[in-house]
Amino acid sequence: MIKRLTSLAGQWTLLVPVLAVILLIFTWGRGLPGAVVGLVTLVLAGSVLAAVHHAEVIAHRVGEPFGSLVLAIAVTIIEVALIVTLMVDGGDKSATLARDTVFAAVMITCNGIVGLCLLVASLRHGTAVFNPEGTGAALATVATLATLSLVLPTFTTSKPGPEFSSVQLMFAAVSSLVLYGLFVTTQTVRHRDYFLPITRQGDVITADHAAAPSARTAWASLGLLGLALVGVVGLAKGVSPTIESGVKAAGLNQAVVGVIIALLVLLPETIAALRSARRDRVQTSLNLALGSAMASIGLTIPAVALASVWLPGPLVLGLGSTDMLLLALTVVVSSLTVVPGRATPLQGGVHLVLFAAYLELAINP
Repeated sequence: MIKRLTSLAGQWTLLVPVLAVILLIFTWGRGLPGAVVGLVTLVLAGSVLAAVHHAEVIAHRVGEPFGSLVLAIAVTIIEVALIVTLMVDGGDKSATLARDTVFAAVMITCNGIVGLCLLVASLRHGTAVFNPEGTGAALATVATLATLSLVLPTFTTSKPGPEFSSVQLMFAAVSSLVLYGLFVTTQTVRHRDYFLPITRQGDVITADHAAAPSARTAWASLGLLGLALVGVVGLAKGVSPTIESGVKAAGLNQAVVGVIIALLVLLPETIAALRSARRDRVQTSLNLALGSAMASIGLTIPAVALASVWLPGPLVLGLGSTDMLLLALTVVVSSLTVVPGRATPLQGGVHLVLFAAYLELAINP
């Protein structure tokens, strides 16, 4: 009996994703009492950890930067489904949900995850080293996507308010897809070596010493990764009414809902990026962080643009002046961080202070 329990405990990464999907089926679209919310939260946390495990198995099999790309795209696709679902259910009050969630994802990844990874790697290994060519290309793409999708709507005049007209929204959607597709091609085909981890001497690390998992194991992990991510996002939607009511009861800004959703959805990338930073694979951490920011914009904006055809309410994408200032400061600081190709705890601390400022202003605008 003890051996059986030990075996089951060792297979928790197989059981939790299945349990999450089963729980999701029984709780979808229903009001949840407090005890069930607690259970959902527990399974949600387990699904996050399971997703990280299976993503690392896939990454070890296919190598970098494909492994980081798999996790970023998988999480973002399901994040987009969550945003669109909440917008359909929320009516006019969810007009800014896509903007708030996407901007939160950019700030979490570019300041929160990047700052944590640089701090952990530099404290553990002296300095954090990475490839400035690949990281700079990723940062430039994120900055362009964020500006075209989240800043320009504030200044356009074809439609009143911080909204795009139909033609402008179509242009933003197509541009996002083109830029994201061009980056993925660059990352995985044309200049793959720019996005591989490097040693402290600047040599590219092409493979880990440990034996790669079999193809069968990798395919199984891919399927379980999908189940885990469906569970993460679906269960997050299940507890979102509790989150919204808690935010409202606390008298907080509605944008906090978008922040919490983004934090929940980005937990797998955060944990995976931190693990890579501890192993001195900072380039992998930056691939995950900036790739997630890029996928969040490049896939969400086209999806909400398509969904706006049948959504009854407005689609507000333009940022306010405070958020634009934070975005501009993030781009400037990130550029200065990337250029040398190495970072100290100072750079990590600067990014984390920026992230803390964003959270503070989201709570107390």
